Amino acid sequence: MKLKTTPQISKRMANVKLKRNKVETALAKALWHKGYRYRLNYKKLPGSPDIALTKYKIAIFVDGEFWHGKDFENKKPKLISNKEFWVEKIQENIGRDQKNDTKLRQMGWVPVHLWSDDVSKNIDYCISEIEEYIYLQIIGMDINEK
Repeated sequence: MKLKTTPQISKRMANVKLKRNKVETALAKALWHKGYRYRLNYKKLPGSPDIALTKYKIAIFVDGEFWHGKDFENKKPKLISNKEFWVEKIQENIGRDQKNDTKLRQMGWVPVHLWSDDVSKNIDYCISEIEEYIYLQIIGMDINEK
């Protein structure tokens, strides 16, 4: 079942400008200080990755836990208000993420998803994870099997 939108809602949402949040900004700055250059909200790729390391073909998404369904099966019973709407919305988001990841892989890109909580609590670990993907891209190992 597709979520219903009116033309007014569609127009209003189209005018909403993307803004990076603090977590995405912190990750981008940390990558920049390490010498990695990137594109932000790269619209040429499926899903418009938050950060795209074009040199290495790595697409980084900083996902919010609620919106992208972290531990969703355990949290689903705890949803109280408008449960049917939220379950459908979050499942749709999860499905869209999976489709975008498939498209990225077909294009030779590596999708990397980081939970925003993990980035804000341990940014150094997240950077080292990204650097591992960079290294694997450099040596030509098929990362999608990792």
